[in-house]
Amino acid sequence: MDHAQEQSVRHFDHCPWLFAEEATDEQRLAQRERQRSVGGDSEIGERCYVAESAAVFPDRLRLGDGSYIAAHAYVTGELTTGADCTLNPFTTVRGSVSLGSGVRIGAHTSLLGFNHSMAPDRPVHQQPLTSRGIKVGDDVWIGSQVVVVDGVTIGDHCVIGAGAVVTKDLPAWTVAAGNPARPLRDRRDSAPAEPSSAAGTDLSRFADTVRAQAADLLARCWDGDRYVDRPGAAPTVRAHCDAVEIADLLLGRAPEQLAADEHAGRLRALQDPLTGLVPEFDEPLSLDEGFPGEGAALYHVLCVGYALDLLRVSFPHPVRGVREMTARQLVGRLEALPWRDGAWGAGAWIDAWATGAHWNLRGDEDGGAEPGTLEALFGWLLTRADPWTGMWGTPGTPSSSSSEAGRLQVVNGYYRLTRGSFAQFGLPVPHPERVVDAVLDHSRDSRYFGAGRENACNVLDVAHPLWLCTRQLGTGGGDGYRTAEIRAWAERQLSAALPHWRDGRGFGFGPGTAGPGPESGLQGTEMWLAIIWYLADLLGRSDELGYRPRGIHRPEPARSGLRSRSDSEE
Repeated sequence: MDHAQEQSVRHFDHCPWLFAEEATDEQRLAQRERQRSVGGDSEIGERCYVAESAAVFPDRLRLGDGSYIAAHAYVTGELTTGADCTLNPFTTVRGSVSLGSGVRIGAHTSLLGFNHSMAPDRPVHQQPLTSRGIKVGDDVWIGSQVVVVDGVTIGDHCVIGAGAVVTKDLPAWTVAAGNPARPLRDRRDSAPAEPSSAAGTDLSRFADTVRAQAADLLARCWDGDRYVDRPGAAPTVRAHCDAVEIADLLLGRAPEQLAADEHAGRLRALQDPLTGLVPEFDEPLSLDEGFPGEGAALYHVLCVGYALDLLRVSFPHPVRGVREMTARQLVGRLEALPWRDGAWGAGAWIDAWATGAHWNLRGDEDGGAEPGTLEALFGWLLTRADPWTGMWGTPGTPSSSSSEAGRLQVVNGYYRLTRGSFAQFGLPVPHPERVVDAVLDHSRDSRYFGAGRENACNVLDVAHPLWLCTRQLGTGGGDGYRTAEIRAWAERQLSAALPHWRDGRGFGFGPGTAGPGPESGLQGTEMWLAIIWYLADLLGRSDELGYRPRGIHRPEPARSGLRSRSDSEE
């Protein structure tokens, strides 16, 4: 087997949910052979996956349709599953274990359906084994690093928080956590009676771990001349900026591959002096009426500008498409943005334009834009916000022409829009209660927030609006508008996010083909570190991390109002 194919097998072993759509014919044939090679009395259903690296030595195995056993899982004894069950990487299932349908088992979790006797008349290793078995119902989510001991029955629809040790039966709909696990609430209730498993998460230990590994992680993504998101990828401007952000966040300095002034010099030299924009390496600039409508150059206004800011320098040239755009031209561009079918792209455009105005204001005492243009931006936004949702754009529906159903485009567009405008300029957002309602509604959409489906973009685009609105509403202390629900969501996401750290490699962006995908890299690491801070801060625990974002994802406004540098409070 050649190296490229070997890499692909490891990829599917760790992300088996991608196999059905992305595997080659040869890989499908190899997987069928793998399933036939499983010993014991085994029956494996349709659309299943058994990782090459998994140690599967059952006496009896019944794997339901659409189920998978991921990388380095260890399966012995008797295992029966319904449909759509997942044993994620490093899961251990031994003894007699029965799973219903739709059971999700997190990484490094152990279901031990057997036990040793421990009578005092002989050494433990000579004791006979006993087995009462473990039974798990339908629609159950068992988090990472959970232990379930022999004799336990877990009812339908339960959720078990990360790190729990389950020693007693749990009735249907129970949300449980802790060691030993104890019921926290009924899953059908909207708010938890007590903190869930994230409350026991050791954030300080996590922060110590990532800080200790930061230098190696950055070195891994340096190809000897430029930064790549992950080994084997092409160098990108964003990768360099992500490296600067991560080093500043965790190490308080520039990445050690170059001196700080070399980092700054390289990034400053990327700016086109005629437009003030930064193209991707070896790609031409594409302009639309002096300012790009889409593409990498839009995001580079953010990431290069903030990387330079962390390096204590700034762009050498103004962003001319912002500086020279009149209020009338800006309003025309705003009206033409794809609010119905592409609200995320519309929000991203405003994020980049407003951030360009911010950099121009910092570098030009005469102002960063034509007179009245910034005021026109905020005036347009304030008068176009939907009073029922607090948002801009139209939610997609299955029958609409939008490529995404539900609120995904609108909520993700809201984050980008408000990040660059209201949050960056320190101005209050309109209708914050309605925003909280809309965002919480979106956060329950299982297409994007079902177990194992969250990516960094979607989680950040919920966490930041909730954080922004709760600070504006004055509910950060705990007793305010839908605070219990916000905290419950943050707890679940924090518990799910932390175990995805990979030693020496960092975080992947998320499952599927969105963004850079599931492999660990600089973009996923930079985004998830910021997300974890926001989730922890929603829970009042961000101080335990010992870091605070200062770049693109900084919680404080980058400036106070629409004033130029000469009279700014910065």
